[in-house]
Amino acid sequence: MNILITGGLGAVGIPLGTELRQRSHTVWVCDVPHAPEPNYKRCDISEFRQIQHVIETIEPEFVYHLAAEFGRRNGEEHYDKVWRTNAIGTKNLLRLQEQCKFRMCFTSSSEIYGDWHDLMSEDVPEQQPIRQLNDYAISKWVNEMQIMNSTARFGTETVRVRLFNTYGPGEHYSEYRSVICQFIYHALHNLPYTVYLDHHRTSSYISDTVHTLANIADPQRFKPGEVYNISGSEYHDIKTISDMILSHLGKDDRQVIYERLETHNTRNKKGDQSKSQRDLGHRTRVKLAEGIPLTIDWQKQSYGFS
Repeated sequence: MNILITGGLGAVGIPLGTELRQRSHTVWVCDVPHAPEPNYKRCDISEFRQIQHVIETIEPEFVYHLAAEFGRRNGEEHYDKVWRTNAIGTKNLLRLQEQCKFRMCFTSSSEIYGDWHDLMSEDVPEQQPIRQLNDYAISKWVNEMQIMNSTARFGTETVRVRLFNTYGPGEHYSEYRSVICQFIYHALHNLPYTVYLDHHRTSSYISDTVHTLANIADPQRFKPGEVYNISGSEYHDIKTISDMILSHLGKDDRQVIYERLETHNTRNKKGDQSKSQRDLGHRTRVKLAEGIPLTIDWQKQSYGFS
C-alpha cells in the first residue's frame, strides 16, 4: 500500500514508518524541517498549497495524520501556531481527502477527555458534558469534530485514535514533551522537577503504540468512523514514574519538588482499551519496568552520558 505519514519525523512518526516498511508498505513522509530522508517531502500542513502538492504527487491510498503542535503548555504559550497547524492543517487535509478519497488514521489525544475522572471509554465525549482544560486539548477535540463532519457530509473514511502518554526512545527533550521524557532528562542533568502527587496515567511504550497504529492500515481491521484509545495497562501515579527513574539512575529525590495538584491538567487518565484490544490487537508488551530503563539508556546515549 502507498502510505503517507504527516509529521513523519516525530517521535511516533519515525518508528511508525519503520514498522510499516517492515510490513512491505511503500511509505512517504512529510514534515516541516528540511531533511535528506528517502521518500521525504517538506511540507507545512497549515499551507494548503504545500499539502496539496504532496498529496497530488504521492497519490496515497492511506494517510496517517500525525502532524500537530503537541502539548498542553505549548498550546498555551504558542496558541497561534497550535490553531494554525492543528485546526487549519487538519481542515486542509480533509478537503484533499474529500477530493482524493484516501483512507486516513488521525492521532488525537487523551487530553480530549478533559475533566472526566472515571474510566475513559471512547463514547464518553459524545455522551457527557466534558470541559477540555487547555487549548491543545480543545484543538484535538475540534479536529475530531472536523473529521466527523467531513464523514457525514462527504463520506470520508477515517479512524481516530486517542494516544495516552506514549513514551520511549526517540523523544528528544523539550519543556513541552511527555512527563517521562522530562523526568529522565532532569534527573540525568541533576535539574529540579515537579511531581504532582494526585495525578495518574496509563502510559504506553512507543513500540506498543506503533504496532497498534500500523494494524489500522490493514483493510481487514480498518473500520471507518471508529475511534480507539491506545493506552498502557498499568494505571500508575506520577510519583511511581519518578521513583523508578531515580532508582534506575541510583539517585535520591533531593531535586524533586512535590505538589498535590497541577491546575488545568487532567488528574486521572485511565484509558479503556477494550475496543482497541478487540479490533486492533492492541496489548501492553513492554511494561514500565522494562520501558523506563530502555528510555533512560536511549537518553544517556543521546546526551553523551556513559
